[in-house]
Amino acid sequence: MSDLFALALGGLTNGAVYAALGLALVVIYRATRVVNFAQPALALVCAYLAYSVNRATGGYWLGLVVALVAGAVLGALTERVLMRRLSRAGELAPVIATLGLLMVLQAVCGMIWTAEPRSFPYALDFRGAFSANSAFVIAVVLVVAGGLLLLFGTTSLGLRMRAAAFHPEVASLVGVKVGLMLTAGWALATSVGALAGVLAAPPFLHPGVLDTVFVYALTAAVLGGLDNPLGTVVGGFGLGVVLSCVSGYLGPELVTLASLAILVVVLTFRPNGLFGRTAARRV
Repeated sequence: MSDLFALALGGLTNGAVYAALGLALVVIYRATRVVNFAQPALALVCAYLAYSVNRATGGYWLGLVVALVAGAVLGALTERVLMRRLSRAGELAPVIATLGLLMVLQAVCGMIWTAEPRSFPYALDFRGAFSANSAFVIAVVLVVAGGLLLLFGTTSLGLRMRAAAFHPEVASLVGVKVGLMLTAGWALATSVGALAGVLAAPPFLHPGVLDTVFVYALTAAVLGGLDNPLGTVVGGFGLGVVLSCVSGYLGPELVTLASLAILVVVLTFRPNGLFGRTAARRV
């Protein structure tokens, strides 16, 4: 039981990271109806910027702030320069564009910072089964999730962002600045992704550090429902605990396979996620 408890605690910390990156996917999907496969690369760039600031100044929190601001700027530029040009090119074009952006940004990071692993600090003390850093990561993710729920559910900005994503023509007719709302959605999502990148980077940062994290984050988002921030958080924490137990009892080499198996099962039996809503259509 003590081993199971220790695995569960470690899984909660990992699950918080999956939930954070999953929340970035949910924000993009809610605000633009696009699954952003470039999210880990955008977060990677922000994490490297945080690393550079931390190395130059020794300040972790300054690096975190720079990463969040850089994420917002990168997200806004991605929407304005790339995604907006593909808005009328069909549903598949934006997906292909995000995949291409993923490869380009990872290559750029490798060229600038090389593929050598870089030491990346934790926010707080990381020693112990449930450290101060673990509590910090979980608390930050819960606060962000709560903020997103309030944003999309109770504020006029969130409602305008959702209207611009679901019914842009109608939203435009009632005075919503659709283009601005889409840009805001990308900026917000990429900033959340940057936070996830900084939380996931320790102890070593390298160009592929977020690859498997993104697989788990996507699984968490699908598990909870791509349109449900709370479901994504629950899915992330639950997935983290399950994968931690798989690693502890069956071996770490089966963790990715277990995540993909969960993803396939959820998509087969609950395509809208465990907490997602099934949309009814009258014919």
